[in-house]
Amino acid sequence: MWTFVKFVVGSIVACSKGPRLYFAWLLVCVALIGVGAHAYAQQLQVGLGATNMRDPVSWGFYIGNFTFLVGVAAAAVVLVIPAYVYNWKPIKEIALIGELLAIAAIIMCMAFVTVDIGNPLRAWHLMPGIGRPNFPRSLLAWDVMVLSAYLTLNLVISTHILFRAFQGRSYNVRFARPLIIASIPAAVAIHTVTAFLFAGLPSRSYWNAAILAPRFLTSAFCSGPAIILVLLQILRKVSHLKVTDEALFKIAELMAYAMFINLFLFGAEVFREYYSPTHHIIHHQYLFGSIEGGSPIAVYAWLALACSALAFLLFLIPWTRKNLITLNIGAVLIYVGVYVEKGVALVIPGFVPSGLGEIYQYAPSGLEVRVAMGVFGLGALLFTLMMKTATAYLFSRPAEDH
Repeated sequence: MWTFVKFVVGSIVACSKGPRLYFAWLLVCVALIGVGAHAYAQQLQVGLGATNMRDPVSWGFYIGNFTFLVGVAAAAVVLVIPAYVYNWKPIKEIALIGELLAIAAIIMCMAFVTVDIGNPLRAWHLMPGIGRPNFPRSLLAWDVMVLSAYLTLNLVISTHILFRAFQGRSYNVRFARPLIIASIPAAVAIHTVTAFLFAGLPSRSYWNAAILAPRFLTSAFCSGPAIILVLLQILRKVSHLKVTDEALFKIAELMAYAMFINLFLFGAEVFREYYSPTHHIIHHQYLFGSIEGGSPIAVYAWLALACSALAFLLFLIPWTRKNLITLNIGAVLIYVGVYVEKGVALVIPGFVPSGLGEIYQYAPSGLEVRVAMGVFGLGALLFTLMMKTATAYLFSRPAEDH
């Protein structure tokens, strides 16, 4: 127990030291949190009427970000499977970064749900034993359960690995391996259940499709690793983290496969709607701007499609995938493409037109954007502090204890 206390104190000390650039970044994160907190305080005073969400479009920018970040959290699997299942050493050394990113992403997911429900005191209804989550019938209760389980697994695994590194020892394989293996189906579950939240609404034909869950998973295995690719290159510049180009190129190759499947599934949806059109085609017409009166999100939908297609080509061709400049361009394009796809192209068209045929032209308000900035600032701050602890303890480990 005393050793663990020293580990906690040592982690705090490690986080309090660093170059000026590190503290400047922390200051940026804190400033973003302050901007978000101020905007959220305004929202609490006025209610959700301070946002641009209304009855016709009751899920907006917040839920779009929540959906995207669930995919980022699930993306740790892209590192965990080759690292711990196939014991591939170039990725095994950096798999912890995916788990730390998953922790930060899930905390941001919970924050976006909190700001979206209006009064945060309503959240207690989702807590088992305290509120009435209506488990197992409610898909929302299932979502809370799998997110909480996945967060707990990643917290326990990461804390164990870092604590053992603090002691100068490798992680205990017999303790950690079953938890790591359990985190793989848990990662799939968090995105699958989130997809079912959308697909299980029969009155929303845009979402009511069995193909939605596979689309969620494949897009998740693109966006999360795109962030990890860039982070790994930054970390090997500013720390002693050893990241081989071989590991980066392997992650990019896995992303290319996922991006192909994601684009194929999206194309299958578009083909079904336009080849045999029914009145449900109006959702895609709104998405792509061919509806009468236009659409404020059409430019973003086309941007997302262009970014995703170009990124796929950059990751598919070996010489562009193995060039760090084009690799980073592709990673940024994938991030932008999937972020817009999940944040705009998925959520908004599902509500337009409404059940009464109303076309409400929703676009995020400045207040919603500022609140989101605060949530992302919180996630960036948490991830930075966790990585500072990891760089202090982890990257000179002995061989594993079997």
